[in-house]
Order: sequence, then C-alpha cells, then structure tokens
Amino acid sequence: MPSLPLLVAFTVAGTALAWKGGDYLVNASERLGGHYGLPPVVQGAVIAAVGSSFPELSSTVIATLRYGAFEIGVGAVIGSAVYNILVIPAVSALAGEGQLASNRDLVYKEAQFYLLSLAVLLLAFTLAVLYYPVDATDARLDGQLTWLLALLPLTLYGLYVFIQYHDSVDYRRTATRTQVDVGRQWAILGGALLTILVGADLLVRAAVGFGELFGTSTFLWGLTVVAAGTSIPDTFVSVAAARVGNASMSLANVFGSNVFALLVALPAGVLAAGVVTVDLASVVPMMAFLIFASIAFFAILRTDMLLTTRESYVLLGLYLLFVCWLVAESLGVTGFLP
Repeated sequence: MPSLPLLVAFTVAGTALAWKGGDYLVNASERLGGHYGLPPVVQGAVIAAVGSSFPELSSTVIATLRYGAFEIGVGAVIGSAVYNILVIPAVSALAGEGQLASNRDLVYKEAQFYLLSLAVLLLAFTLAVLYYPVDATDARLDGQLTWLLALLPLTLYGLYVFIQYHDSVDYRRTATRTQVDVGRQWAILGGALLTILVGADLLVRAAVGFGELFGTSTFLWGLTVVAAGTSIPDTFVSVAAARVGNASMSLANVFGSNVFALLVALPAGVLAAGVVTVDLASVVPMMAFLIFASIAFFAILRTDMLLTTRESYVLLGLYLLFVCWLVAESLGVTGFLP
C-alpha cells in the first residue's frame, strides 16, 4: 500500500499534469475553433468544454478498467459538476469586473439542456436498478448499468452537438476565420491528451490509495481528490474568458463541461467495461445536492441576467457547505452516503 506522502505526491503531480495538459488542449481547441469559424458560445460549450472535461472522461475510464472502481468516476463527475456550477462562475465574476453578464440564449438553451442532462442520467441509473438489479451485494439499491443504458445519455449529447452545429451555420457564413498552423495545433492537442491521461491515472491511483489507507469509500475520494484535480482546467478557461470580457464563453464552458461530463464521461466508462455496478443509494444524495446547487445558480443568474459580487459569495458559501458535508460523511457524523 502506498504511503501517505506518496499519495499526496500523486495528487499534486496528477493535478499539475491535468492543469497543464488541459491548458494546452483548450488553447489548441480555441485556435482550431477560430480557424473553422465557430461562434464563441459554441467554442465554449463544445470545443473548450470537451477539452477541459477530458480529465473527467479519462479518470472514469481508467478507474473502471484498471481498478474496477466505476464509483470513482461517478464521484469525480458529480463532484466536478458541483464545483463547476458553484465555484467557477463565482471566481470568474470576482476575477473579472466584479460581475458576470449572461444572456437569454445561455439561460434558456444551455441551462435548460444541462438540467435535462441531469434528469436523463438519473433516469439511466434508476433504470439500471429497476431492470438489472444486483442481488449478490448487501446494498438494496445496486444495479447493473449496461452499454444499452449508456447509449441513452450519449444519444442526448448527440442531439446537443446537433443543435450547436445548426446554431453555428449562420455565424460561419460571415465569420472572420483566423489563420493558424492546423497540423501543429492538432499535434499539440494530441500531446495534451496524453498528458491529461497520465495526470488522470495519478489522480485515480491517489483516490484508490487514500480509500485503502483510511478505510473509507473510494466514492468520497472521487468526489474530492479526483473532482478537484480534474476541475482545474475548467477554472482557468472560464476565468481567462471572463477577464477579457467574454462572459458568454465563460458561462458556456461551465454548462458545456457539465453536459459533456454527465452525458459522455460516465457512459464512456460503461462502454469501456461493457457493464458496471452502480449504487443508487450513493448516487441520489449527491445528485440531489447537484440539482439543488444548479437551481440556486440559475435563480441567481436569471435576476437581471447578471452574476454580482454578492451573489458570487453566496455560491461560494454553498460550495463550502458541500465540502463541510463531505467532511461530515468521511468522519461518520452524517450517513447519507452508504
């Protein structure tokens, strides 16, 4: 069993590699998006979001195939989604001009599709328990998530990309395309993907090690260690966009990252393994908090289509509440997570 200092080193190194790889990946993706004439919202919701969420996808696949711990991927995706929806917009607003402007396109299209993504993923988990229950475990709400059920969220993501594509058609006709070395940018993108894979492997290894060392659930470590490490690229993308006054791309990256993680990253782990076991009793409390956080964020964002400094601190306070809850769970003070 790895020692505590070694596990901490894995966490730091994995986070650094995920951040650096994500930085190169997003930069290359943005340059390619500008070259192909994609609008800012599409660049944020699809190009930058896929790039900055690749650590979550890598972590889920690695955890499932190498360690047989799909729950780490579930924890990483849900924990990262909570971080994205509460921390990134707040930090982006505070790091920018003290506020972050929104628009109806973001609130009524991106936000609503994101809520639909939450519902579809929860439906897939529920169907797994209802139609493919696992009787060999002590948990009463275990079910097998098959590749067929994984196609449900993946199909919805296909619809999401289809909608974004049609939104970009008119824009591309009049857009001024930037000239870049396309081959070089694709090469940088490939190298960034490999860097992220190494970082994700270290983060997953640390989560498994912490669980064994402290005798706690790997799901909790996925919610904390892996989720925090994989959320770093999303933070830098949104903050950088907010600082240059591109609030639309900043918020679109948040929504797009969560949509990609929920509809693609988790199903990718299922498709890689063929079938995985999911414990609905662990998933539902976390999904419930994510839904609560999302509704609070949308309610705040909808007021005057603006995220102010005071509202940013409210979001950060909600995330602090989330962290305190996880600490209480790990210490056995609360018992919502089996």
